[in-house]
Amino acid sequence: MTPTKPGAARVELAIGGMTCASCAARIEKKLNRMEGVEATVNYATEKAGVAFADGVSVDDLIATVEATGYTARRPAPPRPASADAPAVGPGEEESAGAELRSLRQRLLTAALLAAPVIAMAMVPALQFEYWQWLSLTLAAPVVTYAAWPFHRAAWTNARHGAATMDTLISVGTSAAFLWSLWALFFGTAGMPGMTHPFEFTISRSDGAGNIYLEAAAGVTAFILAGRYFEARSKRKAGAALRALMELGAKEVTVLREGRETTLPTADLSVGDRFLVRPGEKIATDGTVVEGSSAVDVSMLTGESVPIEVATGDAVTGATLNAGGRLVVEATRVGADTQLARMAALVEEAQNGKAAAQRLADRISAVFVPVVIGLALATLGFWLGSGAGLTAAFTAAVAVLIIACPCALGLATPTALLVGTGRGAQLGILIKGPEVLETTRRADTILLDKTGTVTTGRMTLLRVHTAGATDEAEVLRLAGALEHSSEHPIARAVAEGAAGTVGALPVPEDFANVPGLGVQGVVEGRAVLVGREKLLAEWAVELPQELRNAKDAAEKEGKTVVAVAWDGEARAVLEVADAVKDTSAEAVERLRGLGLTPVLLTGDNKAVAESVAAQVGIDEVIAEVMPQDKAEVVRKLQAEGRSVAMVGDGVNDAAALAQADLGLSMGTGTDAAIEAGDLTLVRGDLRVAADAIRLSRRTLGTIRSNLFWAFAYNVAALPLAAAGLLNPMIAGAAMAFSSVFVVGNSLRLRGFRAGG
Repeated sequence: MTPTKPGAARVELAIGGMTCASCAARIEKKLNRMEGVEATVNYATEKAGVAFADGVSVDDLIATVEATGYTARRPAPPRPASADAPAVGPGEEESAGAELRSLRQRLLTAALLAAPVIAMAMVPALQFEYWQWLSLTLAAPVVTYAAWPFHRAAWTNARHGAATMDTLISVGTSAAFLWSLWALFFGTAGMPGMTHPFEFTISRSDGAGNIYLEAAAGVTAFILAGRYFEARSKRKAGAALRALMELGAKEVTVLREGRETTLPTADLSVGDRFLVRPGEKIATDGTVVEGSSAVDVSMLTGESVPIEVATGDAVTGATLNAGGRLVVEATRVGADTQLARMAALVEEAQNGKAAAQRLADRISAVFVPVVIGLALATLGFWLGSGAGLTAAFTAAVAVLIIACPCALGLATPTALLVGTGRGAQLGILIKGPEVLETTRRADTILLDKTGTVTTGRMTLLRVHTAGATDEAEVLRLAGALEHSSEHPIARAVAEGAAGTVGALPVPEDFANVPGLGVQGVVEGRAVLVGREKLLAEWAVELPQELRNAKDAAEKEGKTVVAVAWDGEARAVLEVADAVKDTSAEAVERLRGLGLTPVLLTGDNKAVAESVAAQVGIDEVIAEVMPQDKAEVVRKLQAEGRSVAMVGDGVNDAAALAQADLGLSMGTGTDAAIEAGDLTLVRGDLRVAADAIRLSRRTLGTIRSNLFWAFAYNVAALPLAAAGLLNPMIAGAAMAFSSVFVVGNSLRLRGFRAGG
């Protein structure tokens, strides 16, 4: 590959016409042969990321792709979603939908017409006087219209001197169909009353009475089924970017000339001042110019504790205002915002991920030319031996028919469908066959803390009381006051108190002290709940025993809330993001699968180390910003490690996309779910171990399916080449290999969680 200059221009091209991973490899090879060009082509996303030096234009790149037999264009950039426009480039969603609809129509056509053709060929009782002509009528649309994508791809490959599974499918089905036409119109197969006797004798035949329409129609239907499910999975390739762009606020209330005006977020300009009410998302990155509040930033940074902001503090777009009214001045808009930069990180990580070479194409790369060569050699041998044109051509076609991968069309989709179906029952969603290989190679697993190892919400963990103070009384009074506040920590205290002492009294007086806590009167007592500084303003000091408890809790990264009434400090409450009950067991299971767990979080080091100690993780990487999470993954990959990543927040999306294997918690954000390769529907980390185990089992099933699908065919190739293959034996061998593949795949239904 020719290295590009540091200042090389970059462009992303949308590639059309690829049918397998080898297509992507061919385009990438052609582009990289150009002087001053470095390219990476991703089959899953159908995009090419290209860096090119001076002297090379985008038109040159497009021309090279088109000369290779594919299409290329600049993709429309994603735009921020508005109330009436989705965050996708114009035409992209329509194009993907049209492709899927076309495949579905071809699949339905093939399935409906091929079923009776196969039944008549395999069941002699159904072979009425003119059954062969009905078979031809039904099979013709399957081999022409339904199989057209295979013929088109085979022709493209042939023009460029290449052969893939499409080539074998096209040549095999065409040979079977054309030979059947010859036998029907010029041989004896079209005679009234012709039947295929159900016998297993091996005998040399001139082929004039044999038709192979069931092979042509059946192979087409089976392979189309696999392509359809693959295309459905590929359609979601850009969903992570759309989820990220749609995360932001759609509309914003702008303050102009003293008036409140509602505008689409896309119309914001730097310097605009906008209003953010409690419960609303902050429209864009900016600086607070009026008001104070608690802002929930966990979706972007992973920080579990809401951040207190006041005048002069910076805020980030798409974060949630959990407290008071804010007026914010926009400092960054559009593509400059942190959210937009994170979307760019996800896209870069997706396009940089090496396209997984499909197992069937790997085998076909060798198998296809060998079979075609063997068929030609068979034809030449029998012609040379004086057996005659009919016998020679029959033997050559038999080679192609028996080699045509009927069971291969079922090998991947049946195992994937059974595996994903069983996974769905267990709360595991596998996004496609490319994911499976990675689960086998992964040796390191990064676990996001917030929402993955922990619950992701603030929880009251412990109450420390002073002297003879009753814990229930502390919870009743503090909980009553905190119940009137909207602050996330206050909600944690109120929920914890209500869960312990039941119904809470209603305060006679209540006041929120911004940034410090709350104060009021409950059951005739003047109660303070908040930071130590709030108590200090009322000249109340913490006794030594409470101060020791506070210091110990803060060393572990927990948030401490002080409680006082009637001029005396009574208790301190520990509030933190609680570790899930199942996390320790999950970490142990992941170790059992040969994975090294690493805790990765945006939280502070004390919190991270405390959580890691509770669940049995030795390695901790803390205080990591969103853009740095993807960089951590890249560094581990540079060390030669295959990295799996489990996360649930928007802050994890880029890392999930960059990782060799992304596991997203279904309880998290849409952006994280779409960026991951495996989605864990339940918020239970143990499911991550089950997901990897199920994926590995499914991959093993696919591999055994592929082996047997080819083994049956390869074993029969010598018989076909020798001219000894009875059509019914060929049909039976194909049927048995298909039944074996389906049965082997169905064994996945017995997969058990936690096994």
